[in-house]
Amino acid sequence: MDSDDDEDEAMEGDDGGGDDDFYVDDCGHEEDPVRRERPLEFSAIKKESLSVAQQQDLSMVMGMFNIKQHHARALLIHYRWDTYRLNDHLERKGQDRMLMEAGVVLQQESNSVVPPPAASKKRKLSRKKVTCEVCFEDSSPGAFWTMDCGHSFCNDCWTGHFVAALDGGNKQIRCMAFKCPAICDEDMVRRLLGRRDPAAAERFHDFLLRSYVDDNSAVKWCPSVPHCGRAVRLAAADGEPPVCEVECPCGASFCFRCAAPAHSPCPCAMWERWEAKGRGEAENIKWLLANTKSCPKCFKPIIKDGGCNLVTCKCGQHLCWLCGGATGLSHTWTSIANHSCNRFEAEEKKKVDDAKRQVRRYEHYYNRFQSHGVSCRAEREQLGPAVAARAARLESHGGSLITDASWLGNAYRRLLGCRQALTRSYVFAYYMFDGEETPTRPLEPGSLSMAQRQDLFEDYQEQVEANVERLSRLLATDDAAELPEEEEILRVRQHAINLTGTVEKLCRQMYSCIQDELLPMLVEPMSIMSYQPGGPSTASEFPA
Repeated sequence: MDSDDDEDEAMEGDDGGGDDDFYVDDCGHEEDPVRRERPLEFSAIKKESLSVAQQQDLSMVMGMFNIKQHHARALLIHYRWDTYRLNDHLERKGQDRMLMEAGVVLQQESNSVVPPPAASKKRKLSRKKVTCEVCFEDSSPGAFWTMDCGHSFCNDCWTGHFVAALDGGNKQIRCMAFKCPAICDEDMVRRLLGRRDPAAAERFHDFLLRSYVDDNSAVKWCPSVPHCGRAVRLAAADGEPPVCEVECPCGASFCFRCAAPAHSPCPCAMWERWEAKGRGEAENIKWLLANTKSCPKCFKPIIKDGGCNLVTCKCGQHLCWLCGGATGLSHTWTSIANHSCNRFEAEEKKKVDDAKRQVRRYEHYYNRFQSHGVSCRAEREQLGPAVAARAARLESHGGSLITDASWLGNAYRRLLGCRQALTRSYVFAYYMFDGEETPTRPLEPGSLSMAQRQDLFEDYQEQVEANVERLSRLLATDDAAELPEEEEILRVRQHAINLTGTVEKLCRQMYSCIQDELLPMLVEPMSIMSYQPGGPSTASEFPA
């Protein structure tokens, strides 16, 4: 362990920055005050509590605008349940304009039934019968329903309209009069659907609940598999939610912007392409292109393992390995009778070399991504319980200098967070330093070249990797619980705290390099979340 101390002290000294640029928190971890941000607050809402959370926003808007619930819902859906943006537009646009843009038509003040504007004939045939202008059937006035906009049709036609709208996936059902934007009263929709098709009424209720998540930029479904049934809400989201990550109480961590598994410090667009590459056959195709030729007769791939350039397929077809063209059998070691492809040889070789380079480059980054992913799983499944047991033994050791072993848990959590960031940094590097897939801006005079920026990033990445492995090895060493001397235990504790601080500082610097030196170079704007010690924020359970 003494040799490790020397290595760690050497790495700690090579951090590229002074201690004055950082403050030290209660756990002894340093943090840059410039990048220090107010922590985000998340709540996890179970499906049975969605209606309660939704009703909070509905009640607020109903009171603010003095409108009915279905009007408040239409307004909130129009503004994607963003109450901050809604308040801002109320001050700038006024209530009437906001309601009009959201398609909210308030009920006319007259108590009498108002016929549709397009109706020129009297609708009453007698005191007991009214004609529906959709089906032209005569029914009693009690079999009609009049919308807030004044349009009135029979209940059967309304019900059919509601069912058709639900089948079309509409969460907001509008009046069926021609070009009428009014939103139907959801209580009446439930009542009429419940009479004919209770299952449709339940589906409509589910649609309304889901709109709180599907149409809400501050709420996302947890992407856990199998699904835990929770939606995670970002509290006090002013406008578009920032790039951030959150951990659901079920244990799933995900990006709040794209709902993919947590992928910081890799931007969403790069991570999406990496996932698609893993799911697709692009790399298999590149490998086949680089290492095989297709038979011109049966089109099956052929791989060449030594020998001359005349290759014979299992189907009996002879072909030239250089160009893939069909040939005869007569040949020498250097040529094939009646066949020449020398003018295409250089072009074909360049094509194959480029394909091989792409495959090997992908293999380089994928192997490191996969290796750290395996280490992360092992640390989560095996090292975690071992560290907890070791902390319990240390606390039971007693002694005046040993008060708690929380430093072990803190070091373990930081290890996991930095290991995950290191894993995903290889995905970022794969796309960032490939000019073909990720175009970059022209360099400004006097600025660092792309090669220099790459060297800077890879230097931070290398240091993070080395110190993460040291911290993992230190936590896996189970001799501290057997140490009889309290001073020795304290020495190990201080060593772990120092090493944890070093890993965090280097990881933060790697994030800063990505944010300040590399992402501004991209033609396509991309961003990542700021470095979060200990990993994503944890969502608290929403009170039922």
